[in-house]
Amino acid sequence: MSQRTYHDPLHGAITFNDDNPAEALVIDLVDTAPFQRLRRIRQLGPAFLTFHGAESSRFTHSLGVCHVARRAFHHLRTCDPALEPYEGLLLAAALLHDVGHGPLSHTGEEMFGLHHESWSARLIREHPQLRGPLENYREGTANSVAALLEEGRAQRMVIRRLVSGQLDCDRLDYLLRDSYSTGARYGHLDLERVLGAMTLAPDGDLAIHPKGLMAVEHYLVVRNLMYRSVYNHRLNVMCNWLLEQLVRTARRMGPAHVWADSVMHSWLWGPSTLSLEHFLSNDDLRTGYHLQRWHEEGPQPLAELCGRFLNRRLLKVLAVDQLGREEQLKALAIAGRLAEQKGMDPSLCCGLRHQELRGYHPYRGGLRLWNGHQLQALETASTLVASLTTPAATSWLIHPGEIEVELREAMKQAGLTVQ
Repeated sequence: MSQRTYHDPLHGAITFNDDNPAEALVIDLVDTAPFQRLRRIRQLGPAFLTFHGAESSRFTHSLGVCHVARRAFHHLRTCDPALEPYEGLLLAAALLHDVGHGPLSHTGEEMFGLHHESWSARLIREHPQLRGPLENYREGTANSVAALLEEGRAQRMVIRRLVSGQLDCDRLDYLLRDSYSTGARYGHLDLERVLGAMTLAPDGDLAIHPKGLMAVEHYLVVRNLMYRSVYNHRLNVMCNWLLEQLVRTARRMGPAHVWADSVMHSWLWGPSTLSLEHFLSNDDLRTGYHLQRWHEEGPQPLAELCGRFLNRRLLKVLAVDQLGREEQLKALAIAGRLAEQKGMDPSLCCGLRHQELRGYHPYRGGLRLWNGHQLQALETASTLVASLTTPAATSWLIHPGEIEVELREAMKQAGLTVQ
């Protein structure tokens, strides 16, 4: 027997033993080039410009998710030993759920218009370094893992819930990890109690024992606070918008005016025919290098956008939630006019961004309490959880700092009052 141990800042020593076939599979998958690539992709994308400690990688997070999934599985297996054959499927899906992320994680999806779930499934089905160990473990495992990640299909619903659901292992790890790396204390949750509260309903699906209600309530509040304070932070919103404009500008100018190596050329101007090799060859390092080259040598509009991002000359963000949609568009027009007067292109420095946050989705695999006699929807048992089902909308007006004073005054004169 041999072991592989990863010393994690959150979970301590994460040890896999190759005498367990499911854990031996994890060891083999970790050593593949597609998984090692995740070391070069930031977990929180450009959030490091807001929270300077946000430098952890998708590699670290994915190991954490696999560890949490293993703990949850071992706990639930005591409720139903018939789960035993699904350990390899669960651990592989938990480990590989983010293998299809592009540069800067979720921001990269918005920049380049790709979906990591689809790419994760494609890599698992087609890349020999991933498909090989999965099929050697058990024939059909590669397709089963891919279907679970892309379509949410699994023979046992509880396996699906642990991979993607209201209380999945992905969320349990990233809330703790992102709280740790950003320094935001909102993300502290009681992982021990949450895992201990997990049980199986009579239909075999995931349920929560009533003794764990407060721990799950706390988890849902934590999730809501982390989205409000970190993931949807106004500067994160602005950086995502800025990087989208950057890629849009490069694409519009075309390869005749914008230098790109063969990999970035495919990402920019041939995404529909992107090969596995070119997909895996792009990461934060390659994208960052192109931003530097474009800043130094690119056409002026592209160089300006890259300079703003690289040197943290960020745009300003004004909350316009109080305004109606027509009023928001009027405010955007005012910002555009003022930017133009300063010699700036409004399309590259002025924009609106809308988001909607719902702390709990009762109709997307909603959680249930099971006390051994009665099943009850979580939101009916908890007024706190019920309050989280109401969506909260945010709207941001992005604009250059050079016009901030004039913008507020012009909006005031136009009767567009904001705080």
